[in-house]
Amino acid sequence: MSQTPAVQKNTPANTNQSGRKAIIAAASANLAIAVTKAIAWALTGASSMLAEAIHSVADTANQVVLMVGGKESHKEADEDHPFGYERARYLSGFVVAIVIFSLGGLFALYEAYDKVKSTLMGQPDELLDSQWWWVPLVVVVVSICAEGASLRTALKESAQDREAMTVLQYIRKAKAPELPVVMLEDSAAVLGLIFAFLGVGLTLLTHNPIFDGIGSAFIGILLVVVAGILSREMKSLLEGESATPESRKAIHDALVNSDGVDSVIYMKTVHLGPETILLAAKIAVDPTDSALEVARIIDNAEVAVRAAEPLVGPLFLEPDIRYGDDRIRDGEEWPQS
Repeated sequence: MSQTPAVQKNTPANTNQSGRKAIIAAASANLAIAVTKAIAWALTGASSMLAEAIHSVADTANQVVLMVGGKESHKEADEDHPFGYERARYLSGFVVAIVIFSLGGLFALYEAYDKVKSTLMGQPDELLDSQWWWVPLVVVVVSICAEGASLRTALKESAQDREAMTVLQYIRKAKAPELPVVMLEDSAAVLGLIFAFLGVGLTLLTHNPIFDGIGSAFIGILLVVVAGILSREMKSLLEGESATPESRKAIHDALVNSDGVDSVIYMKTVHLGPETILLAAKIAVDPTDSALEVARIIDNAEVAVRAAEPLVGPLFLEPDIRYGDDRIRDGEEWPQS
């Protein structure tokens, strides 16, 4: 069996940077928007504004978590973590899902419950009695523009990776968590702001504050759904996803076309992180090959694999000899991960 260290892989230089601009843009927008929403809530008591303010605070914290995870992932491999720390980026994405669910979604739902309860009990509403009733509407419009610009940055950064995929397909298939997280957050933010605008607007038009509470409820439900989608995708990555079908085919073809390799008996891949694939494969060689010839075959195969798929890091190739189809049939299909 042959192994070559992860440091030999040729990772594209801009892979980890693709989400950094989007993260910084989102964090800057969310921090500014959180302050303006909080001011609007303090002036008017609008439930939707408080829900949106907490939402923006949660989103700002999420960007910090993503950046910390990105920094952690660059730590050098050590004895306790021989394959490195790249999965820290997946963990940060999972933490973000929990933050969105708890701090964003559940708080918004509680605020909606409290507002509806107060309305049904006939308590006076601060928004309808405030001279600053117009402030939430202005804040929402400005926030939609800011969040839309942040979403546009994320979409632009992901355009090359997405190719012909839809946004939802990209979120489900992407191995790097940062851009999908930002895209989901920003999409939820824009939609949540629309709910807030409708809630506040209908409250002002009808003089019925229950619409403000309903707007908060829709924001909470939206955030819980987004958190569920995000946690499911991050959980799958943490558990260890295989390389994409395109990458697996490229690796398989590189192996079988390498000089001295008769066939691939079986092949397993797993993403250690967004930019590192671990490969373990058993290859069939000629039974008359000498040990020196087998070593040369493996070395050449390693070079061919990394040329075909630069994300391959730790690479384990085991030479073997075919003893008949019954022995190798179960593992011979290359699409296996």
